[in-house]
Amino acid sequence: MICVSLPAQQPATQERPRRAMPAEDTPQDVIKIDTDLVPVDITVTDAKGRLIRNLKREDFKLYEDGVERSISSFNIEKIEGEPRPLAIVFALDMSGSMTPEEIERVSDAMREFSRRLADHPSTFALMTFGMRVRTVQSLTDDREKLERAFSRLGKEPNGMSTHAYDAVDDAVRMLARHAPLTRKHQLVKRAVVVITDGFPVGDTVSPETVIDRANAADTSIYVVTMPSYTRLLASTQMSPLPTPFDVSGLVDRTGGRSIYANEKDLGPLFRAIAEEVASAYVLGFYPPVENRKDGKFHTIRIEGPPGLVLRQSRNGYQSGKK
Repeated sequence: MICVSLPAQQPATQERPRRAMPAEDTPQDVIKIDTDLVPVDITVTDAKGRLIRNLKREDFKLYEDGVERSISSFNIEKIEGEPRPLAIVFALDMSGSMTPEEIERVSDAMREFSRRLADHPSTFALMTFGMRVRTVQSLTDDREKLERAFSRLGKEPNGMSTHAYDAVDDAVRMLARHAPLTRKHQLVKRAVVVITDGFPVGDTVSPETVIDRANAADTSIYVVTMPSYTRLLASTQMSPLPTPFDVSGLVDRTGGRSIYANEKDLGPLFRAIAEEVASAYVLGFYPPVENRKDGKFHTIRIEGPPGLVLRQSRNGYQSGKK
C-alpha cells in the first residue's frame, strides 16, 4: 500500500453554514414519487469495458434484501422508444492546482459532451468549486445559456481547500429539487460529472453522506481526474493511483465511472462518458407492501449473464414511514 504525504492544510473560511446531516426538524431532501416502483439503472460491459446493449429482461435477476423479486419494468436505452430524458450537472474543480490550459480543455470537452446528447430531452447545469462552491448556471435546456456559462469560467485564486464532496452534495441537491424523476412518462437519468485534480480538502459533508443522498436521488457520479493529479504523484510509480473519490466508493456505489485523463484532447473521454450516461438498462420493481412503509433501508442487487460486469445506480432504497 502506498501512502502519500500531503502538505498541511489550513481551515478555509466558509461562506455559508451547512450540516453534514440535517437536523431532525430540517426538511429532508427525500425523493417522493407517486408510485411505489423502485427504478435501478444498470450499465453492462464486457471484460474489455465495451458497453453491452442486447440483453433482455430475462437475462437479469433482481434481489431485494437477498430475496428475488419480479422485474416489473424494463427499458433499453437508445434501442426502444424515445431517447431518455437527462439531467446533468457539471462540477468543475477551479482550485489552484488546476492549470488554465486544463480548464480551457475541460470547457471544450463539456461543450462536446452536451452537443453529443443533443438528441435527448436534456437539461444541464454548471458548478465550480475550490475554496467555495458556486453555481455558474442552474439547470437549463437553453444551449445558449450553457455556452455563456462555459465562457464565464475563470481560474480562482490559489487556495488551500478543494470542496469537492460539498460540490457533489450541492449538485445532487439541485437535481433532487429541480430535475423531476419522470418526464413525459419516462424516468429521467440524473448524473453529476466531476472534473478535478483528485484531492478533496476542507469539505464539511462526509463522503458517506454524499453517497447516501446520491442513492436517495437516484443519481450517478462520474469523475474525470485531470493529469495534474498523476503528475503530482509521479514518484509513486503507480498508475493509476486511486484517488480519494475512488477510495470513498463515491463512484462505484452510485453506478458511475472513474476516468483518468492523460491526454491533451479530453474529447474522447467525455464522449465515452456521454455514451455511457445515455446507454443503460432501466429495471424497476415493486417492493412487497410490508417493506414500503417500514422506514428501513432495503438492499438491491442485480445479477446478469456470467462474464459481464454490471454497475447499478443504487445499492438499495430507503422506504418511507407510516
